[in-house]
Amino acid sequence: MAKYLAQIIVMGAQVVGRAFARALQQEYAASQAAARARGRSGQQSAAATSITGMSLQEAQQVLNLDTLSPEEIQKNYEHLFKANDKAVGGSFYLQSKVVRAKERLDEELLIQTEQKQQQNTDT
Repeated sequence: MAKYLAQIIVMGAQVVGRAFARALQQEYAASQAAARARGRSGQQSAAATSITGMSLQEAQQVLNLDTLSPEEIQKNYEHLFKANDKAVGGSFYLQSKVVRAKERLDEELLIQTEQKQQQNTDT
């Protein structure tokens, strides 16, 4: 009886393992296809999102921005950073979100600048 139970458990684990591996392969293939569709800039932007842990849209919402201009980013960053300072009763968590949002937007500006330079050298 124990032998059959062990065989059932092993076979079940194999089936689940194969299904998991197949799902992982499909997800990887879909991710690669999406990355190719987005092109190089999309890959860079996705990498920046992965590194900072914050999407471009979320970063814009945190800093209350519609467009990406370095002056507006800096202005809103300074205001929100000071407003959320723990010394004046602010939240360290919110202050951290403000810092991460600025990092993400700065990275996006860098990506856009590189794209423009590359387009200028291509033409």
